[in-house]
Amino acid sequence: MRAVLQRVSRASVTVDGRITGEIGAGLLILICAMDGDTDTQAGAMAAKIAKLRIFKDAAGKMNLSTKDMGGAALIVSQFTLAADLRGNRPGFSTAAKPDEGKRLYEQFTARMQAEGIPTANGIFGADMQVSLTNDGPVTIWLDL
Repeated sequence: MRAVLQRVSRASVTVDGRITGEIGAGLLILICAMDGDTDTQAGAMAAKIAKLRIFKDAAGKMNLSTKDMGGAALIVSQFTLAADLRGNRPGFSTAAKPDEGKRLYEQFTARMQAEGIPTANGIFGADMQVSLTNDGPVTIWLDL
């Protein structure tokens, strides 16, 4: 699985003019299931992200996890993270097929919830508008 994490003070996702998910402080997680990924990768990705200490403690150091600071996660499917950029037009053949990608996206969300992180979501496969206020900015790429 592949993810881009953005530490945010707020984030929301809108589909057809309706907000489908929003959070205050926490993480915006753009997530892509890759061809061949399994439930094991979804679980490992959720466990890693839940434990990442990328929020400031009282001394201003990145030392707190999302759970430690009482944050949430807005999880948005993002198949374009699988882009093959060898040419001028990206290819996405390394992304999981839609049915499997959706299943793993839902599995990842469930595993984040099991880690004690409140979640909100976009709609898998929809044309979404994502709004965020990046905190820091802190943006991290994760590939498992």
